[in-house]
Amino acid sequence: MITAKPEDVGLSSERLSRIDAWMERWVASGRLPGLSVTINRRGKTVYQRMTGHANVETGQKMADDTIVRIYSMTKPLTSAALMMLYEEGKFLLDDPITRVLPSWRNQRVLVSGNAQKYDTVPAERDITYRDLLTHTSGLAFGFVVNHAVDQMYVNQGIDYIFLAGRPNPSPTLEDMTDRAGALPLMAQPGKAWNYSIATDIIGRLVEIHGGMKFEDFIAQRITVPLGMHDTGFYVPEASRGRFAANYIPNGKGGMKLFDDPATSQYLSPPPLPSGAGGLVSTAGDYMRFCQMMLNGGVLDGARLLGRKTVELMTMNHLGGDMAAMGKPRFSEANYEGIGFGLGFSVMLDPAKAQVMGTPGEYAWGGAASTAFWCDPKEALAVVMLTQLLPSSTYPIRQELRVLTYGAIVD
Repeated sequence: MITAKPEDVGLSSERLSRIDAWMERWVASGRLPGLSVTINRRGKTVYQRMTGHANVETGQKMADDTIVRIYSMTKPLTSAALMMLYEEGKFLLDDPITRVLPSWRNQRVLVSGNAQKYDTVPAERDITYRDLLTHTSGLAFGFVVNHAVDQMYVNQGIDYIFLAGRPNPSPTLEDMTDRAGALPLMAQPGKAWNYSIATDIIGRLVEIHGGMKFEDFIAQRITVPLGMHDTGFYVPEASRGRFAANYIPNGKGGMKLFDDPATSQYLSPPPLPSGAGGLVSTAGDYMRFCQMMLNGGVLDGARLLGRKTVELMTMNHLGGDMAAMGKPRFSEANYEGIGFGLGFSVMLDPAKAQVMGTPGEYAWGGAASTAFWCDPKEALAVVMLTQLLPSSTYPIRQELRVLTYGAIVD
């Protein structure tokens, strides 16, 4: 990790110190266990602070090598894996996935009814790779039941991500994919933006096109080449002392333990590694992924993607912003002025989004209130880690944006 003084890369140390006070306020309030913020500009780390606890019950402090559940921040890595295979000529983005997933042919779309009794119409076309990458496939969520198809996923044991006490009963990624393909869609492919299990299905496509287990591809082709040594689908025994606890609000302005790191299911390899939300990681590891993306697909001599592929991934692939595609708000964020690329949200108009940012910036977050964003124009990458479910509890992502962009003085 190359470090620099903030002033050497156009940032103000005094203004960045506001983040210190902000972090301390959140932790002192008892609403968050701990916080970690890392900021890189022009390839150099200029800010890295931790405060509070990784484990309140044991008194373990938040540290620069604390391992956390990054949940949906897994999705960009899974999307990058698929795009590496795209670069190898294995498929085109608008190819139907039924070419390699024949069980997904002749899909139908739910138009009325509930999970037990419903009416459907034929899908107008097959789902494509682009549909999966942009969350416009018509697939559902399952984690939060807002639609009859969500309930069908729950009934069939198709969980969205691995949460404590909710293991997916599907024995393999192939089995889970087949179960999902047999259920109706909640929208016609390409017609609406719906957060979904699409990136888990991408994990299965990585297996098929990559010729190895999904978790092996992630390790061999992404995390090992990038030196992301603490990133994986479980916490090995030697690293358990650095694994954070996970919390939820207690309904009284505080929090309570949700997943104890001493007994967590993340202590052993999962039977079904989730490309949508299964990884654990550290601040330093995830910043290496961000820096690889900002560098146009390469870091320290390890090239994962070509520059033009990175550019394609981080362009808006929707017909407008996410609000125009049926999702005016998601998690704690307003999605007017924000589009979606191939695995990332993409800033289109900060004024419409009502948040600090730059057109062309790409980002995403995880269910336990983690977040990252990369801003190519400002050569800026930010990684924020904590462990509190759900991410919509507090507006900490937007607040950190204001504090970070307010420190740019060049």
